Amino acid sequence: MRQVVLPRPVTVQAQGKLITLDLARTAVVIVDMQNDFCHPEGWLAHIGVDIAPARRPIAPLRRLLPMLRSSDVPIIWVNWGNRPDRLNLSPSLLHVYKPSGVGIGLGDPLPGSGAKVLERGSWSAAIVEELPVEATDIHVAKYRMSGFQDTELDSILRNLGVNTLMFAGVNADQCVLCTLQDANFRGYDCLLLEDCAATTSPDYCMAATIYNVNQCFGFVVRSDAIAMELVDHATRGDRS
Repeated sequence: MRQVVLPRPVTVQAQGKLITLDLARTAVVIVDMQNDFCHPEGWLAHIGVDIAPARRPIAPLRRLLPMLRSSDVPIIWVNWGNRPDRLNLSPSLLHVYKPSGVGIGLGDPLPGSGAKVLERGSWSAAIVEELPVEATDIHVAKYRMSGFQDTELDSILRNLGVNTLMFAGVNADQCVLCTLQDANFRGYDCLLLEDCAATTSPDYCMAATIYNVNQCFGFVVRSDAIAMELVDHATRGDRS
């Protein structure tokens, strides 16, 4: 018999809209906050990408995640994690950031450390150390831009009884947006945590992502609005 879960509604402000969500049916999905994307010695930094934008979600996530855990909201890390033999990668994916076939691409060793780019279990694919991970957190390895494609993410969410997803991570216009879109297509309610998502793409890519999420795929909200309601909800719980 499935456990009966009592609703725990909170209402947050999101760009002129009031959104009510049920904490008992909500999870946060954090995409690709990994060394290869966010660390000064990772893959993107090695090939000359300015990773400063990719590190901006770290501080707000450090503040928000403990509050979500205290509110029993599942924390789901969806991270790129290739097979060592790369048999899960198509030829088109093998050319990501390596369009000429020359240079360092997915699964190739980084000069110096020798860590293989985004290989599951490697330093490259690990979550950046500034974001503490708890034993209760959930981990899903992905191999495409969307965290739903060819993964167990949807099954996990269904078994958790989740219908609302908050999204964070990098890149906002690529893997975060693709995962959010696929969630929307599957009937989940989606919130993009604007200050907890970022991209190393040009600024107009982030602007387009925010526009499209608001227009078509869900809502955009800042983490401090969520945090404020979590504090208020906890205070109301203490008084009841």
